[in-house]
Formats: sequence, structure tokens, C-alpha cells
Amino acid sequence: TIEAKLFVKNWIDTVQWHYEDIIRDPHIDPSEALSLKRRIDQSNQDRTDLVEQIDTYFRQLYSDVNVLPDATINTESPAWAVDRLSILQLKIYHMREQVEREHIARCRAKLDVLLEQNVDLSTAISQLLEDIQAGKKYMKVYRQMKMYNDPATNPVLYKK
Repeated sequence: TIEAKLFVKNWIDTVQWHYEDIIRDPHIDPSEALSLKRRIDQSNQDRTDLVEQIDTYFRQLYSDVNVLPDATINTESPAWAVDRLSILQLKIYHMREQVEREHIARCRAKLDVLLEQNVDLSTAISQLLEDIQAGKKYMKVYRQMKMYNDPATNPVLYKK
């Protein structure tokens, strides 16, 4: 279901957030860092694959919409906007933690900005979906063309 895909997408983002924290430890063992970097790369690929699946869902959902002649395309697809919203939720959660740790002066203002971004981005996603449904905007699903994960296109891998 779309709900399951969104749940998994948010779970990947949450786990990757913590991977990114760990790898920034200046005292991390180099072999552990390399292993973690590979996990982060795989997580990024899984995240990208899920975003594409979510966009496919939206594309199918709106496949019968009569696109108006003056319809415009958005700079990002609905799923990539949802991806940004998922990351924003993590930023809000962790900034709120810092506010509660008494970094109030510095972090409260940042949290306020993040909360404002949340409203703006949520509104923009809703408007985008409404416009797609009304035929005022159309969407395309561009598959990521990441060459570094493909043994046929990554020079380091195909030269071995």
C-alpha cells in the first residue's frame, strides 16, 4: 500500500539520519567508517527506489486526469517533495530535542524556522497534488540514473 511505502520511506530516513551522525564521529575506526559508508550508500539507493515507487503510485493515481492545455510541470515530483518533508520532520524532531536540552536561545529560532518550513512545504505538496488532480499541472517520473551503483557503468567496478 502507499501507506506502507511511506512508512518504510520514513524508516529509512530515520535510520540513515543516525548513520550520518555516527559517521561524523572524528574518532570512528576507519574500517567501521568504510562499512558504515557502504550502508549509507545502500540506504540512499533504497530511499531513491522507494521515492520512485511512490511517484509511480501518484502517476497511476492521476493517470486518468485530463491535463489542461496550459498545464505546467513542477520542479520536483510529489514523491521528492514528500522526501523533503520526511527529512524536515527529522530536523524538527532533533531540533526540538536540542531546545529541550536548554540550547534554547540558539535552537529555538531554528526550530521556529523549521516549523514554518513544515507548514509551507505541506501546503505546497497539497497544492501540487490538487493541481495535478485538476489537470493544472502534470508530472513525469524520472528514474534516477545513478551510475556509481551499477557495475556496468561505474568505471572502478567494470574495470576489475
